[in-house]
Amino acid sequence: MLFEVEKKQPKQDPTASQVSSQIAKLRSYGPSSFASLTDELGDYLQVAGGGLTCLLEKRTVVDGKHFRAYLETPSGIHPDGTILAFSGGQVRLRADEWLSAPLVTQYFTAFLHGNELPHSIRWREITSLLSS
Repeated sequence: MLFEVEKKQPKQDPTASQVSSQIAKLRSYGPSSFASLTDELGDYLQVAGGGLTCLLEKRTVVDGKHFRAYLETPSGIHPDGTILAFSGGQVRLRADEWLSAPLVTQYFTAFLHGNELPHSIRWREITSLLSS
């Protein structure tokens, strides 16, 4: 596994503690506002933002699909169309796509260990958004 955090040295085969610590430090206003974890096949999870305003996505190489995480219950704070601005750009999110760093950490940790991802998050395919 390769763990990459903005403005940090990439870490090969990180520990769960290292992943958790770095995700907890992410902030949309920096100094690190995004991170990714990539397995040997090239599948990855990526997060942008930080704290209570995280965006989580995954990519599966075998089928070339990209997904964005969402929750059953939309955020009462961020309406559809609210922009997550971070050093990598700006992404307009739906109300149900705002996640917390602790929830993102659960997913990164499961992925790190090769475990099935928890079912508390749903996945919306966004492949066509990225190719248009």
